[in-house]
Amino acid sequence: MDKPPYGMIAILFIGAFVSFMNETFLNIALPSIMKDFEVSASTVQWLSTGYMLVNGILIPASAFLMQKFTNRQLYITAMSVFTIGSVLASVSPTFAVLLIARLLQASGAAIMAPLLMNVMLVSFPVEKRGAAMGVFGLVMITAPAIGPTLSGWIVEHYSWRTLFDIIFPIAILTLLLAIFKLKNVLPQKEISLDVLSLILSSIGFGGILYGFSSAGEKGWDSVYVYGTIVVGIISLTLFIVRQLTLKEPLLEFRIYKYPMYALSSAISIVISMAMFSAMLLMPIYIQTIRGISPFDSGLLMLPGAIIMGIMSPITGRLFDKYGARMLAVIGLSITIYTTYLFSNLTMDTSYGFIMFIYCMRMFGMSMVMMPVMTNGLNQLPQRMNPHATAMNNTLQQVSGAIGSAFLVTLMQNKTEAEMESLAMSTGGDPAKMAEAANTAMLEGINFSFQVSVYIALVALVLTFFVKRVRPEEDEFMEKSA
Repeated sequence: MDKPPYGMIAILFIGAFVSFMNETFLNIALPSIMKDFEVSASTVQWLSTGYMLVNGILIPASAFLMQKFTNRQLYITAMSVFTIGSVLASVSPTFAVLLIARLLQASGAAIMAPLLMNVMLVSFPVEKRGAAMGVFGLVMITAPAIGPTLSGWIVEHYSWRTLFDIIFPIAILTLLLAIFKLKNVLPQKEISLDVLSLILSSIGFGGILYGFSSAGEKGWDSVYVYGTIVVGIISLTLFIVRQLTLKEPLLEFRIYKYPMYALSSAISIVISMAMFSAMLLMPIYIQTIRGISPFDSGLLMLPGAIIMGIMSPITGRLFDKYGARMLAVIGLSITIYTTYLFSNLTMDTSYGFIMFIYCMRMFGMSMVMMPVMTNGLNQLPQRMNPHATAMNNTLQQVSGAIGSAFLVTLMQNKTEAEMESLAMSTGGDPAKMAEAANTAMLEGINFSFQVSVYIALVALVLTFFVKRVRPEEDEFMEKSA
């Protein structure tokens, strides 16, 4: 095999890093944007929810796009749209313009990760994929973790518009490098777009994501929540049935006939749900209950992100040598124990202890995600890679949204139940009421972490069935050949 195109992969990495970081970059700035544009919390939240929705809708189409167009055409188009969105966001005069800009960013970012992963799968032989995918894991996990820390510092000292001013020059530089340096390595074929499939997948994934993303705010009994989830599930079912009958499906569900890919997909879904517990619940505990500043809250998570970043390439090399099962079992055992420790937080748990446990949890996580995912991809024939990476990225978005909504809703319900029982003992005293509210919220957070322990245990049981595999060039899709 020729030497992998490292220069080209580096350009793709920069684009993926910026797009991943951009997903969480704005979260800490939302209160400032609410104040500037005089909008409510439920309205401003669409800057995050809308970004996730566009990703969830467009990622399923990435398999079609990567087969229809060259990787150079796709990347330059995606980065151009992302750059235009960044400029528009920086100068946006109204909230509506800012939201449109954010959705433009998302539509450009949606193609970045699937494209990078496909180029890497084509560029590296199976025995070296672990190390390469470990570096990809570094980008996928550390970029969103660094986002809140960096944006917390920027928002504390400058305007929220500075966040987009920083992204713009990086995006321009990456775009110029892509125009002059990017070559085509992915195979193309004549393929037609099934419009009905695109509509069904957009309604399906979009409906489910919207429903679960809105549950924390509107409540599970809202018609907007359960109505959109039901419509999403029906559309998704029709979408899957249609894909199994098409000669050239938009998203190939027959990849699930490969047992290790199917298993890796199930484990990734469960881990994504559990992983979001700490990313969402820790800032609530640190900022709301403990009164620690947004910057210090983001700073607490930074060492964990750095450890994960350092470990990802190391884990990749260990995967090449020992396979996924041993790494995943060790990593999930650490993750489960540290999550259990997080389910016993108190009003005076030290900042240093929280940071240490969070670091250990990230250390455990770094040994699971990429090895399991790479092992699953290794079983597939190369022609299935675009469908597999599109499927992985779609399921991560959906399971992440479902997991976060589920855990936050559990926390809120537990908090309300605890508050009802504590309110009787306060006698209406405002100081006691505030203390009771914090105590109730702490109970809610601890309860959500307890549930996360059981979710992670499911993933641990599944990892014992992981086996090391190599690609099978069999008679896959015999009927459609």
